[in-house]
Amino acid sequence: MTALSDDLNYVVIEGVIGAGKTTLARLIAERFDGRLVLEQFDDNPFLERFYENRERWAFQTQLAFLASRFRQQKELGAHDLFHSLTVSDYAFDKDRIFAHQNLSGDELQLYETLYEHMEPNTPTPDLIVYLRSSTERLLQNIAKRGRPYEEDMDPDYIKSLHEAYDHYFSHYSKSPLLIVNATDIDFVKHEKDLDTLIGHITSAETQGTTHVRHP
Repeated sequence: MTALSDDLNYVVIEGVIGAGKTTLARLIAERFDGRLVLEQFDDNPFLERFYENRERWAFQTQLAFLASRFRQQKELGAHDLFHSLTVSDYAFDKDRIFAHQNLSGDELQLYETLYEHMEPNTPTPDLIVYLRSSTERLLQNIAKRGRPYEEDMDPDYIKSLHEAYDHYFSHYSKSPLLIVNATDIDFVKHEKDLDTLIGHITSAETQGTTHVRHP
């Protein structure tokens, strides 16, 4: 089995809604006996209302996510005696990507004030894996998982998120970054795809950005 570098203690899987980040985070944690940290989106009491009326519920939804994500990130700092690797399906930075998509004016300014106080107290990943997929593939994946509040997901919203993620990670420099073109791979059905992807992760550069196309 391919071994992880000793420098990889905290790995984050990122991507737009439907990219497969939670699934990949689970698979990596299982393979390397790592601690798994998943975003607690089901605990957000405003999420369903947000998808029904984004403009009305965006601010409440965003602040609830910000508080939840910050609480989890603070807990990540606790030393885990049983696992040398922690794998998460989100980076704290993602909160800001969504905020700039959904908020404006005074609400965005207040959000920025809170975020700037919290962000320095969150851990920096040793590696971020950005699963970059097409809007069409993202929508297909969202439909497959069948969450009721995602049934009427606006394709334009997913497209705008896709563009926002691309823009953000094209300028990202806080930690090593692996950008994977995941449109044409299926690491759930095909173990070979998973093995190839994990191989890219284990051999990723320890600084800067690495781009991976498949195969």
